[in-house]
Amino acid sequence: MGVADDKIEMLFIHPDVRGKGIGKILVNYTLDQLGVKKVDVNEANEQAVGFYQHAGFLTVSRSALDSTGQPLPVLHMALITK
Repeated sequence: MGVADDKIEMLFIHPDVRGKGIGKILVNYTLDQLGVKKVDVNEANEQAVGFYQHAGFLTVSRSALDSTGQPLPVLHMALITK
């Protein structure tokens, strides 16, 4: 997991341990201890989008290109409730 300012920059959970609560623990820590309020998610990664929605994030905008200019749509999500 990587965090910068108030944004989750990356979160990777090994496939063998997905669904066991590790991601939830990490995200809750960043919300409670680090003041995270935002995350960008590749729109095609439906599992990640659903994960962050379940954690209380809502899509606030969309970019057609990723941060490197590639045509990979990104959803910009912000914490709505916790």
